[in-house]
Amino acid sequence: QVQLVESGGGLVQAGGSLSVSCAFSGGSFRSYNMGWLRQAPGKEREFVAAITWGGGTTDYADSVKGRFTISRNNAKNTIFLQMNSLKPEDTAVYYCAAGTNWALRRSNYPFWGQGTQVTVSS
Repeated sequence: QVQLVESGGGLVQAGGSLSVSCAFSGGSFRSYNMGWLRQAPGKEREFVAAITWGGGTTDYADSVKGRFTISRNNAKNTIFLQMNSLKPEDTAVYYCAAGTNWALRRSNYPFWGQGTQVTVSS
């Protein structure tokens, strides 16, 4: 059974940077595309970024493009989200997710982590 564990969330001031990571276990990491999604209080969960199994293709929500970078280390079964120029509206619980259908990368994944809180103060 695939398991995903996020880490690295926290509190940061607006304009600052933060990196979150997600450790994958219980399956073949190289078989999965990976994504980051987030959910703010009172809002629906939204897509942030995704990366293909080989790392050669990425996709970003318009709201984070140019500020966030998704990457993966297949040797360590880990993905990362580097977040720069953070804004208060980036405050949310960030979830990593794993799936095999790239066409569904913005919404539908079979495996999810428990989430990590990112809070950006103004």
